[in-house]
Amino acid sequence: MGDALMSVDLPTPAIIKPIELWTGKQVFSVLIRPRAEDQIFVNLEVAEKLYNKKDKSMCPDDGYVCIQNSEIMSGRLGKATLGSGNKAGLFYVLNMEYGSKSAAETMNRLAKLSARWLGTRGFSIGIDDVTPGAELSAEKGRRIEAGYATCDERIASYEKGTLTLQAGCNAEETLEAEVLGVLSSVREAAGNACLQALPKHNAPLIMALCGSKGSTINISQMIACVGQQAVSGSRPPDGFAERSLPHFKRGEKTPAAKGFVANSFFSGMRPTEFFFHTMAGREGLVDTAVKTAETGYMSRRLMKALEDLSLLYDGTVRNSMGGIVQLQYGDDGMEPTLMEGNDAQPIEFKRCLMNVKGLYRRERGERDATRASCDAALQKVQEEHRIMHVSASGRDAEEHELVYGESISRLFYDQMCEFITNEVLSPSEGSSITERQLEAFLSTCMQKYVTKRVEPGTAVGAIGAQSIGEPGTQMTLKTFHFAGVASMNITLGVPRIKEIINASKNISTPIITAALMSDKDVKAARVVKGRVEKTTLGEICSEISVVVRPDDLYLELVLDLEAINQLQLDVTIHSARMAVLAAPKLKLKHQNVLIAGENVLHVLPPEEALNDKKALFTLQHLRNAVPAVIVQGIPSVGRAVINDKGDGTFNLIVEGVNLQHVMGIEGVKGTETTTNHVMEAERTLGIEAARASIIKEIDDTMQAHGMSIDNRHSMLLADVMTYKGEVLGITRFGMAKMKDSVLMLASFEKTTDHLFDAALHGRTDYIDGVSECIIMGIPMPIGTGMFRLQHRAMKLDVDINLEENDGTEQVTTTVTPEKPEILPKRPALLLTGGYCRPVIEV
Repeated sequence: MGDALMSVDLPTPAIIKPIELWTGKQVFSVLIRPRAEDQIFVNLEVAEKLYNKKDKSMCPDDGYVCIQNSEIMSGRLGKATLGSGNKAGLFYVLNMEYGSKSAAETMNRLAKLSARWLGTRGFSIGIDDVTPGAELSAEKGRRIEAGYATCDERIASYEKGTLTLQAGCNAEETLEAEVLGVLSSVREAAGNACLQALPKHNAPLIMALCGSKGSTINISQMIACVGQQAVSGSRPPDGFAERSLPHFKRGEKTPAAKGFVANSFFSGMRPTEFFFHTMAGREGLVDTAVKTAETGYMSRRLMKALEDLSLLYDGTVRNSMGGIVQLQYGDDGMEPTLMEGNDAQPIEFKRCLMNVKGLYRRERGERDATRASCDAALQKVQEEHRIMHVSASGRDAEEHELVYGESISRLFYDQMCEFITNEVLSPSEGSSITERQLEAFLSTCMQKYVTKRVEPGTAVGAIGAQSIGEPGTQMTLKTFHFAGVASMNITLGVPRIKEIINASKNISTPIITAALMSDKDVKAARVVKGRVEKTTLGEICSEISVVVRPDDLYLELVLDLEAINQLQLDVTIHSARMAVLAAPKLKLKHQNVLIAGENVLHVLPPEEALNDKKALFTLQHLRNAVPAVIVQGIPSVGRAVINDKGDGTFNLIVEGVNLQHVMGIEGVKGTETTTNHVMEAERTLGIEAARASIIKEIDDTMQAHGMSIDNRHSMLLADVMTYKGEVLGITRFGMAKMKDSVLMLASFEKTTDHLFDAALHGRTDYIDGVSECIIMGIPMPIGTGMFRLQHRAMKLDVDINLEENDGTEQVTTTVTPEKPEILPKRPALLLTGGYCRPVIEV
């Protein structure tokens, strides 16, 4: 457990008679705090993978880890507690609270114990661990047969044309979505049956549950069923004429013909199944190869754009030219690496309170904290740290808060007050904290908060670029997410991050999420959908025909009034006539379009066509062009789908652009309508909305891949892209607008062009940024290179006089201060039109 010199205080054995025995939890408690004199008191609660989400410490599978004062009270330690990547984990807490030495020593003790245990007891995996029993094989066969039968029913109804269509899907898309749903449930059911049949000591199951390697899906694929193989997010396409492989009949859509692997890795795959499996595997390999180049270039661009951003002594984030990008880093000036909890807050109040309660035990006769004592303690903190705020008049009063003195964020102070009100003084539980504990809690919070501020000189830009670029290497290249409905894809992964940082004018899947005024009424939602969605004349006409008579010649349009009512459209014969007249390609005049009945329109050929004897030809052309005339809706919208949010409310998911028009449609709640198109948000709502949109889209894309980055990094990127007053992409064109340095732009892309233009126009480079300093071989003004030391030289005049009488020396020293060397003056910054430009003083 440690070296031979280490002393260990053994705890009282859990069992004393007939022999002394200690539990595993006691052993792990000793690992954390081996001696009684060690002042290491860890308090934390972590939910492991086994946790049943309700019983906390009384979880039947012992999945809730609770450590109080370095003693493990409950829980089996797994990846969530011991692994990296979890800010609530044991080693993270040890490192933050007691320093890296304590964390390293605990890690070392655990590693030695684990190595000794594995050497003595061993842990191996073999073919026996993945051999299914007879019952399991029979159960799997029954599940797969039932799934196949359901799929056959769906395919039969599709071929008959009786399949009920899903929202926003045609028959084929509906069939694919339903079959995929059935087959995924088959694999899930087979996997669950397999996991229930496995004993608790099964090696792969232990590995999956503790989080060391693999997952339950891997186990079910080895034992029960590999499942559906996907190519580009859907079932394998037809590689041959109307079929995926030549082993199947033409037009076959059964699960086996479209990539469902019913066998497991243990039982072995059929040739067709193996081929589909290799298709999915090949896609993964190609994806990895392509992704490496894509993410590498993306990371380089991010680093070039953000490399010169650093935090100055006034708390602002500025670039090398002195232009302010953020007035306060991340809106709170906190260091992202020192944040606590998975929500990246400066202090995790709950754990801090647990710590305080553990260290300051309740003594007899101590008074409980009351609301009055809490208010007095908070008032004292407010006075000590001079937390004040000056509010602007009007509706933005709460937003304009200025913090003085020791700069404790008003937001943090308010969060602390709210925690004390809700948790400490909750009326249901009464007060569970003494006045002494409350005082200790407040002082601990304040001390920790002050130490977590980001230091001046920190290269926040470079750290932010790495934090956004690195997760990109773990993303898959082509990923689609279904926005409420099966057929509506949203691009995710690396392509989506590229779209955001490029500030693309046209994105692959623009989606507008429209909130509804009547969000609980489906009929109202259908009416709004009809107003938004593009409806053409061809969709609402039951008949479009050319009528030729001896004395007359016209195109007859018959509107289907029943279809118009069913679709809840506001279309009348008059609005249809105006739509035909407004169509620019038809070039018809008022006398050419006549109303001939309640639902009948006659379109006459223009007079020029009659004169040229081309009337019939013109009518044929009109017959082909009229069905495409838009009678209602927004032309730039592909389609709109009513999305059931699951809580009895509905919203509208609109595929397309033109946010302004959608917001203005009757029945849409414009203030809660959003778009995933950054440039559209800027055009419609302004630069602040574009900044918020960039932050939200980056965070959403990361979360879709199970990753999360600190909000401060995405905020910095959004600010860099928008601080000039327009959205600038991280491309060679955007960079040219952001940066003034010739050498920096030349070191990025188009080197010769930049150098030639700079020479032609006689441009000056002040060698301020990171790239320029590296090229010139001088220290960069970031970190310790941010400040200069000015040394005042002192000149010493020494006169030595030798006295003849006694032979002693007399030393006379005269100190003459030299004039200090005047350092070259940096160019002043002139703020004109929102841009920082250097002004050279002559």
